[in-house]
Amino acid sequence: MAALLAQLVAIPTENPPGKNYRACVDLLETQLLQVGLDCRRVRPDASSDDTEGCPESLLATYGGGERALYFHGHYDVVPAQNAAQFQPVRKEHFLFGRGSADMKGGIVAMLYAIRALKQIGTDLNGRIRLTLVPNEETGGADGAAWLAREGLLGRNGMGMLLAEPTSGVVWNANRGAISLRVRVLGKPAHVGLQHQGENAFERMHAVVEKLQQLKQEVENRGTRFNTGSEKGRNSILLLGGESGGGTNFNVVPGECWFTIDRRLNPDEDFGTEKSKLLGVLENCKKDGIPLEWEIFQEGDSASCDEQQPLGEALSKSVQAVTGEVPCFEMCPGLLENRFYSAQGTPSFAYGPGLLAVAHGPNEYVDLRRISETAAIYALTAMEMLSK
Repeated sequence: MAALLAQLVAIPTENPPGKNYRACVDLLETQLLQVGLDCRRVRPDASSDDTEGCPESLLATYGGGERALYFHGHYDVVPAQNAAQFQPVRKEHFLFGRGSADMKGGIVAMLYAIRALKQIGTDLNGRIRLTLVPNEETGGADGAAWLAREGLLGRNGMGMLLAEPTSGVVWNANRGAISLRVRVLGKPAHVGLQHQGENAFERMHAVVEKLQQLKQEVENRGTRFNTGSEKGRNSILLLGGESGGGTNFNVVPGECWFTIDRRLNPDEDFGTEKSKLLGVLENCKKDGIPLEWEIFQEGDSASCDEQQPLGEALSKSVQAVTGEVPCFEMCPGLLENRFYSAQGTPSFAYGPGLLAVAHGPNEYVDLRRISETAAIYALTAMEMLSK
């Protein structure tokens, strides 16, 4: 398991822009075929197959029958802070490297859960469908979102397990997201002739003031779901995660831009909240501020009752392996659970990694947790598919 994870970490599947996908899919496909699973590669028809960034998904099946329990994972990773992160380092029970926690360690756990079930000859009344996708880190386009549109995701699904780094808890809900880039226009001019220009920076501040009023309203709302901390219950509107503009210190800025990242709790209605957010920008335009925006990410929230059969089976398996009853919490971010939930398929995230180190410069995973999680996945599948 450690050797396979090291091989996966050494393939820099950075997204954006989406690199080295083919090498990673080749390795994963080889592993799945060695286990004897039915496996196929699929990709959007419009994507080119002559690049290493070709967004291929892997669909593998173990067992038979119509009922299906889905194991789901993504093989892309966020960009590294330095190239050394793609040189996996093992220190005792820990393996360091980009993607070790988020979420190639989880993929290894899922693969070895299936290997264990096959090795002991478990007779399943149904099948496990392993789905491995690209582009999760940038919203799922050409990955899970494309599979869902094509009817290839969640067929006959009785549930889905997602291998995200959940830090020992089970995520039974996740926030939705609306992410925008707003561009405010002005007219450049020399500082000595600033009266001939129109200051985009000052106009941008007027827009931000209006958005701060909405931010105050939004962030006073809480969710009914457990989040691990009281402050974590609040809804989110982040302004200026990225920003820029102007050409020089002595030139009236002719353009300024900033981002808005709206994260919605499952208690909120996506359409209503999107309308409120865009309404602020529309009103600024009506007030004479020239601006435009681009939505570069959208995803609805999702939630699932922890007392669903899959939730109970997962909790029982975690307790059997670790000796502890897991907590159910809402993920603070966006999850691909949403694509399954949209079809009415109960979906839970549980993985061996720690969220606190995912995306960071010293990302690592505890190899003992990968082994435990593989056992948890296998036991959960046995429980669900023996009925």
